[in-house]
Amino acid sequence: MDYYPQRIVCLTEETTETLYLLGQQDRIVGISGFTVRPSQARKEKPKVSAFTEADIETIVKLEPDLVIGFSDIQADIAKKLIARGLTVWVNNHRSVAGILQMIVQLGALTGSTEKALQLAKRINKQIEEIKKEASVWPLRPKIYFEEWYEPLISGIRWVGEIISLAGGQEAFPQLSRQSLAKDRIIADPQEVVAANPDIILASWCGKKFKPARMLARPGWQDIKAVKEGYVYEIDSAIILQPGPAALLEGLPQIHSIVKQWIKDKL
Repeated sequence: MDYYPQRIVCLTEETTETLYLLGQQDRIVGISGFTVRPSQARKEKPKVSAFTEADIETIVKLEPDLVIGFSDIQADIAKKLIARGLTVWVNNHRSVAGILQMIVQLGALTGSTEKALQLAKRINKQIEEIKKEASVWPLRPKIYFEEWYEPLISGIRWVGEIISLAGGQEAFPQLSRQSLAKDRIIADPQEVVAANPDIILASWCGKKFKPARMLARPGWQDIKAVKEGYVYEIDSAIILQPGPAALLEGLPQIHSIVKQWIKDKL
């Protein structure tokens, strides 16, 4: 007898991605409409939610024995599902350590603890290798990460931690510890000009980054990153989900950008 959940609904992408990596995708019966990783999930699984909204009736009809959500932002959805008699697990992680813990916890919930531990260890090994390489660099570029363009929103905690692991330093570290986007707003774009970052990373939360729109801001042409050509887009599907992709792909990508900057400066 299989004592683990047989029918799982994932309200956000990172748990869907993790379950596929653990070989547990057959348990998934519903996913978020924002899911892009893995690509086959969009073809195989019905979409039952956005981020702050969900089709409660459709989810109930799927008869899941576990619904997985993310953060206090989905508290209302979780409350409605619990009221309908469903079992709901909401993880509230926003850090690199939290991502690794989520992977292991999800493994335990689905009877794949050993695979989850192996995945977490593999990711952690990569983190340590990148961290070790960056630790000997004599320079640490200041990096501004832009999650949204109007208003300007700086990166969340796991993004800030990834920047530090990759060998950089956050331009606005005081903002990354704020869990809600509204608390990471940079009201005056001139604050970025004053910070004068060496590298700019843009990830416009599902929207295509338009450099011309950024560079049209008054004074931004004088920022070091802009003048020297260190402005990059990071795919939001990689970096803005608190799941494996942020560490397996986002961290190496940012590390590569920082490494190139270091090489150019030395």
